[in-house]
Amino acid sequence: IELQVGLKDYDPSKDKRFAGSIRLPNVSRPRMKICLIGDAAHLKEAEGLGIDMIAIDDLKKFNKEKKPIKRWAKKYNLLIATDSLVKKLPAVTGPWLTRIGRFPQVVTHNEPLKSKIEDFRAQCKFQLKKVVCLNTAVGHEDMPEEEIKANFLIAINSL
Repeated sequence: IELQVGLKDYDPSKDKRFAGSIRLPNVSRPRMKICLIGDAAHLKEAEGLGIDMIAIDDLKKFNKEKKPIKRWAKKYNLLIATDSLVKKLPAVTGPWLTRIGRFPQVVTHNEPLKSKIEDFRAQCKFQLKKVVCLNTAVGHEDMPEEEIKANFLIAINSL
């Protein structure tokens, strides 16, 4: 279930464009495909969470080639990486993850991986570019009506 907003009397060439993300109270995208690029501790923690995972050594097999990296990254809605590995990623994969808009989000060892993944699945992003229409996912078909209402209200109020 998506929320679409059309803005009237707003000229993106003159007025300021905006981008932001908020966490909704209920998970809006439970089937979101996530891949973890992690160190040994994060890979062990992620085994039972139902997300795909890959080690940095497996990424080195791509040899900075554009097509295999792109083919692998496009399978996922979101990539997440351990904070210690984020600095090494451009050296391993080249510029391709950034260019296709799939550079990983950072996860640390301080917060449990399960709660971080729930945050990503419940997050809703707004970004106004050249068109005066915004849309974002605020729910799914199997959600109870009250949860959908709560997500809608928070998403609309954040605008």
